[in-house]
Amino acid sequence: MVVLNKIYTKTGDDGTTALGSGERRPKHDLRVESYGTVDETNAVVGLVRLHTGHAYPEIDAVLNRIQNDLFDLGADLATPETGQDLGYEPLRIVDSQVEAIEAAIDRLNSELSPLRSFVLPGGSPAATYLHLARTVARRAERLMTELAGQETINPAAIRYMNRLSDFFFVASRYLNGKGESDVLWVPGKNR
Repeated sequence: MVVLNKIYTKTGDDGTTALGSGERRPKHDLRVESYGTVDETNAVVGLVRLHTGHAYPEIDAVLNRIQNDLFDLGADLATPETGQDLGYEPLRIVDSQVEAIEAAIDRLNSELSPLRSFVLPGGSPAATYLHLARTVARRAERLMTELAGQETINPAAIRYMNRLSDFFFVASRYLNGKGESDVLWVPGKNR
């Protein structure tokens, strides 16, 4: 259980932060950037949920699960895989979390017609915020894959972020009247 009695500790005043292993790293470290961007993704999901709640309970339930998973992912990234005994079992993203996102994508996508053009971010407020979540999730994924080139990270974590941005895209179309209200790109329209 997490207990937060004191919100500020002043330990980060020197520009560093503690990882789950106790190691301190600069706040601009690629690992910190990665889990910070995962946290940013989670905040955008919170904005989406302002528009789903009672209107789309099935989508909102998936988004609720995703928000919890994103905290798991942040914990995963905040605890480097060093092989050393931490005195506890670090939290890691697992394949079943990836599979749950895939199942949600398949369920929603089965009701959508195939795309004949790229989709511009827009339509309903929920769909628009889902596009924002998609782009932030893609940035998190790019940071995570860069980090994976330098340090060991959980491969399931990268798969999760990859599927998550796909879910956000499919869910945005679903919330745009199952694609009927999608804003389509028209190549060269303004030439």
